[in-house]
Amino acid sequence: MKVPLLDLKAQYAKIRDGARAAIDAVCEEQAFVLGPRVERFERRLADYCDAAHAIGVSSGSDALLVALMALDVGPGDAVVTTPYTFFATAGAIVRMGATPVFADIDPATFNMDPQRCRDALRRLSPARGKLRLKAMMPVHLFGQVADMGALLEIAREYGMAVIEDAAQAIGAEYPLRGRSRKAGTMGRIGCFSFFPSKNLGAFGDGGMLVTDDGALAEKMRVLRNHGAKPKYCHKIAGGNFRLDAIQAAILDVKLSCLEDWHQARRENAGRYDREFAGTGAQIPAAVYRASGLKNYHIYNQYVIRVKDRDAARERLKDADVGCEVYYPVPLHLQECFRGLGYRAGDMPESEKAARETLALPIYPELTSDMQEYVAQTVTRR
Repeated sequence: MKVPLLDLKAQYAKIRDGARAAIDAVCEEQAFVLGPRVERFERRLADYCDAAHAIGVSSGSDALLVALMALDVGPGDAVVTTPYTFFATAGAIVRMGATPVFADIDPATFNMDPQRCRDALRRLSPARGKLRLKAMMPVHLFGQVADMGALLEIAREYGMAVIEDAAQAIGAEYPLRGRSRKAGTMGRIGCFSFFPSKNLGAFGDGGMLVTDDGALAEKMRVLRNHGAKPKYCHKIAGGNFRLDAIQAAILDVKLSCLEDWHQARRENAGRYDREFAGTGAQIPAAVYRASGLKNYHIYNQYVIRVKDRDAARERLKDADVGCEVYYPVPLHLQECFRGLGYRAGDMPESEKAARETLALPIYPELTSDMQEYVAQTVTRR
């Protein structure tokens, strides 16, 4: 049986008519960059996230970059983040000339651990004369929100702005001070990616920023368009970070399906949980399941821990089952960050996760037979 890691053809089959009509409409209008289609999607996405403003940009990576630019992060500034995430998180920090400060993860959620964040900040204290603590960038990894209550308190104590990297967690909820809050809306700025593999994926690259700060939203709109307002007049230096109208139109169609897709992924996660019970495979922790939140997890990825991970990966490959290792080399050990001075052993939980974790197919169109086949392949000796 063939089971891909992600089957976008199966998704497209269900939205084909709406997607083609949306593309045709953009082609008839001949307004391809920003414009009314982007504005419509921005309004709908802001409403979905319970945010005041949404600003469409060219990718999730560019969303992070624009957020840092909007907060004037630059040389001499430090940004605290996690080493267990996609490269773009720290890459954006370095592109601004700032210094990433890594804090290790909670082994249960794979998200930045608040206590380890405090530890990293204490270790940084002797260097505070050289580095200004400017921002914190937590990542809501694999579809579950980081412990934002604790992280927001740390950021307040140290005077840091919070940029949420919510690339994998659109719609995921967190119980903050007795009420539900959506990923991306608890810090100053939230950043989303619409890379095709995301729960809400475009037909190419795309991204979004959300904020409740009107002045900050306006600054980010200007930054995404070369810093020009009005046209050809540049008070600040921005970049070409604009969202294409065709991508916005596609995403607008898909947004109507998103809650159903989240639910299907949770149902598939529950089926995997049952399949792996008693097998020795460690299933992902859904730490907010008992909170009463609907989207306590959106399972952009279903990531397990298994003994002899690489052998399990080879069995899956031989059985024609797609899988992936996110992420085989934590950021603090990447060659391009060697100058930061981190060494193997500095982030033990991130390094352990890199050795043990394996992402399995979790997309909504999976059948129960496919999931049973995947689970049996993983645990077969």
